[in-house]
Amino acid sequence: MPVNAIGAEQLSGIEEESDIYEAFAPHVDTSNISVLTDTPPGKKPNLKSFQDVQSLIQQGKKREAKIVLRENSWPTNSPIRSQLWPALCAQHHVGKTMLDGFYWDMVNQVFGTTELPEKPIMLPPFVDSTHCLPYHLTRKGRAVADRVVSVLGYACPDITYSPTLYPITSILLHFMSEEECYHCMASLVAPKEKVFITQTKLLYEVTWKTVMQIAKKHAKSAVNYLSTMCNGQKPESIFMDWCWWILGGLPFPHLVRVMDCFFHEGIKVFYRVSLAILILFHKHVTSSNSEWDTDAIKNDIDNALPKFCKNIPVSPAKLLRTAFSIRALSSTYISRVFLKTEMLLKSKSVLSGPKQMVRSRSSDNLPTSQSQINVQMMSHTLTIREVSVMCCIKRRSTVIKKCLFTLWSWLPVRITMYQPILLYTTEEHGCSLTTFYVRVEQHEPTLLMIKTCNNEVFGAYCSSRWFERNLKDDRGQRQAYFGTGETFLFSLYPERAKYPWVGIEGDTGLGHASELFMAADSKMITIGGGEGQAIWMDENIRFGKTDRCQTFNNPPLCASGDFEIRVLEVYGFVGA
Repeated sequence: MPVNAIGAEQLSGIEEESDIYEAFAPHVDTSNISVLTDTPPGKKPNLKSFQDVQSLIQQGKKREAKIVLRENSWPTNSPIRSQLWPALCAQHHVGKTMLDGFYWDMVNQVFGTTELPEKPIMLPPFVDSTHCLPYHLTRKGRAVADRVVSVLGYACPDITYSPTLYPITSILLHFMSEEECYHCMASLVAPKEKVFITQTKLLYEVTWKTVMQIAKKHAKSAVNYLSTMCNGQKPESIFMDWCWWILGGLPFPHLVRVMDCFFHEGIKVFYRVSLAILILFHKHVTSSNSEWDTDAIKNDIDNALPKFCKNIPVSPAKLLRTAFSIRALSSTYISRVFLKTEMLLKSKSVLSGPKQMVRSRSSDNLPTSQSQINVQMMSHTLTIREVSVMCCIKRRSTVIKKCLFTLWSWLPVRITMYQPILLYTTEEHGCSLTTFYVRVEQHEPTLLMIKTCNNEVFGAYCSSRWFERNLKDDRGQRQAYFGTGETFLFSLYPERAKYPWVGIEGDTGLGHASELFMAADSKMITIGGGEGQAIWMDENIRFGKTDRCQTFNNPPLCASGDFEIRVLEVYGFVGA
């Protein structure tokens, strides 16, 4: 009998429910769940229904849906979440829709049965065992959570460190079936446009450092207070646990309301709530009638915020109002801090490397054997072949390889292990930005190489998809610039040079002009900005110009500044 034909009660090993729960799933112990409401006694709350929210999502009215989710304080035991949360998660799904029974086929493949095992399930190595929070799940509910996380680890081998994945799985299971929970989690780990769950140690570190940076600006008094309580030590250790203020500290009713917004908006909700916690903590402990003792805080500073969260003196609605009323904390600003922090950490890891690995400076980033195979894949192209001709060297193949190896050594190390593929060339695909976007926009990263009619050869490594030119901010406006600090410029002829992002050195005094990586629309493509554009091309991919720009602090990439394009080639990387 096929797995998807087996009865639901046989599949899960738990008592499965109908499509719409009355409140909580059957694998939840409801005896200790407190139900808070922000509505005055005797007054019936005027709350939106699931159909109201679903209609907004289906119409693409994300901003309106966001406002509804923020303002509607559904009680903790409201049955709306059994439909609402799966619908919110599903809108972030990438790729083909999972067929009915897919999850159970995966369970059967991993465990050899769909019955819940009696022995504990070995969790994937990316799970942090100290934060496997079950909340109000029963013993069987915990076993279900273990199984969902294990199957997710099997399906997503790229996840290497994700301590928040288990708690979020547990929270979802309070309001839905095992199969629905898996589909939700698969949707949350897949999207590139929004971050929901960090999946590497690097990105986990980026998140707490991002919170610390934005807190210094938007919760300045609280950060200063914590610094004075640290007895001269830096407050980094406090911020390292920022997500556990929310996932491990807040009462369950508060956490559920936070998740209502999180499943729609992403990790920026956690950022805002963490700032709200800091602001409320500072206000509470410094008030005249506070029961908090200064010496007690100093002696146990690392646990001060978690303790405050467990007995937070405001309602869930007040917590969210505080979080969402913080001014000038836009998604664009948060993304900029996040990307800058990510690039600084990446650059430090490349410069320092793991302590156990000692590498010669002379061999750093030289192509590996796999990389050399990948380099060969590019050596047939017109642009690179003609570099060797221009250099007037008889041994053409040696020069081709030398040019390519130079360029290859400039790429991020992880990218050199992927096979390059020619996505677009003006010689074969014509000179049109429309064709360029059709063939290139979904690839990340890409390598652009331009050969001018004066035989200059230069280009750029572009870290983000060109499709991001279509993404909109919270106000529904398209982003002017996008990309990350991994983007860089290069010149191959007449000179060989690489021009990395100016922020790679960690200079904190750089302005907005230093982060203008990529821009594009139906009329042009731009790379680099600020007092000039490093590379600009017109819609016919015929004419362009190059200037010094603040983003890369580069000279013009060709002598005249203006150039006519002879060939444009764009490469992607298979599997990247």
